[in-house]
Amino acid sequence: MEKTEGQLLQEKLFDEKKNGWEKISQEIGEKIFEYAKGYMKFLNQAKTEREIVTESEKIAKENGFKNVEECETLQPGDKVYYNNRAKSLYLAVIGKENLRQGINMIGAHGDSPRLDLKPNPLCEDTELAFFKTHYYGGIKKYQWTTIPLAIHGVMIKKNGEKITIRIGEEEDDPIFTITDLLPHLAQEQMEKKLKSGVAGEDLKLLVGSIPYNDEKVKEKVKLNLLNILNRKYGITEADFMSSELELVPAFKAKSLGFDESLIAAYGQDDKVSVYTSLTALMNIENPNKTAICMITDKEEIGSMGNTGMESHVFDYFVTILLNKLNLKEPNMLEEVFCHSRMLSADVDAGYDPIYNSVYEKGNASYLNHGIGINKYSGSRGKAGGSDANAEFVAEVRSLLEEKEIGYQLAELGKVDVGGGGTIAYILANKGVNVIDAGVPVLSMHAPYEVTSKYDVYQAYLAYEAFWNE
Repeated sequence: MEKTEGQLLQEKLFDEKKNGWEKISQEIGEKIFEYAKGYMKFLNQAKTEREIVTESEKIAKENGFKNVEECETLQPGDKVYYNNRAKSLYLAVIGKENLRQGINMIGAHGDSPRLDLKPNPLCEDTELAFFKTHYYGGIKKYQWTTIPLAIHGVMIKKNGEKITIRIGEEEDDPIFTITDLLPHLAQEQMEKKLKSGVAGEDLKLLVGSIPYNDEKVKEKVKLNLLNILNRKYGITEADFMSSELELVPAFKAKSLGFDESLIAAYGQDDKVSVYTSLTALMNIENPNKTAICMITDKEEIGSMGNTGMESHVFDYFVTILLNKLNLKEPNMLEEVFCHSRMLSADVDAGYDPIYNSVYEKGNASYLNHGIGINKYSGSRGKAGGSDANAEFVAEVRSLLEEKEIGYQLAELGKVDVGGGGTIAYILANKGVNVIDAGVPVLSMHAPYEVTSKYDVYQAYLAYEAFWNE
């Protein structure tokens, strides 16, 4: 039947949303599933910011990247990186154009919500040994009880020796957990508001129960555990003071659903952006503008500290590039930033129909509809966020549509309900044109988050296209 004038006009004028799987060929579908395998392998190997940097640097070296501090000069086409204290990483492919004409940047963060051990964590109570913790980032505390947890991190002895810890990931490793109250005795607990059902100080990790066999000593279980750790790692209780030990879910990243179209994994906020931008950069050869990938730290707690985006270490990295390209005029760094563009690669809240009351359907991001573009971040009146100008939004739109990459424009929740922030505002404050662009996620900040394989692949394509423009 021939379409009516109104139907044709609607097709022309309406922005009809369509599931991405309906728009692709079987061949592209196979590429999506293959790409997801590498992503899930990466998630299982790199759960903390230190591991993210280690794995990312390894991938970069395998693809010809060199430590920029070891390069006397730089030329177009050179591939370099800078490792900032093993917790953030900056990578660049030098472009044909002069840096003063700007750079194209994509920035993601490797840290995710978790539990950290306190400086003096080990205690014994009623013949059970526990690690005391302090939660990191925005979590629902009750979600971290009664799940298998692994311990990742480093301990630095007073002589400077570094000991790497990773317990709970291998099949024959022990795991750890935080206990919760049984329903039979939890009447009072269940009367509390959800956010206070489990207190932060009650997030204590159960780590052992066998006492040391000596009637003359106190805290026998604690002593037995310290003896085990001393024999295995050569550490004492005092060494916990100079350690960074993190508790992360021991879950493996897995395909989700009968159709295996989704990915369930810990830390996809924002490791999905790390992996997609990193792997996209590995494909970049001789770009027009210098392409920079940022893998940064501390975003979940405000981007502060010398490994967070608020520090001047990234400025230092760009200055190194300028110096080694013999671009040393006054105010050159500021000139570079004012002519630069950036995709702030951070995840968006995917629409969840079970909790539909907090979303505005016409401006939500949906799984299987492609990378989510957020013109602005912040909360309740855009407070504390970045707001991209219409000209830059149009540039990004045009690029994605030209390359037939699935995308959607969205915001995080209803106006007065919530909101969120990314590193976008930090670069915008330097004069960079910035917009948020990332993958929609279900159950964000939970120990097990969900993404779409289609969306993950579209993010990868979008980042590669942005650098190749």
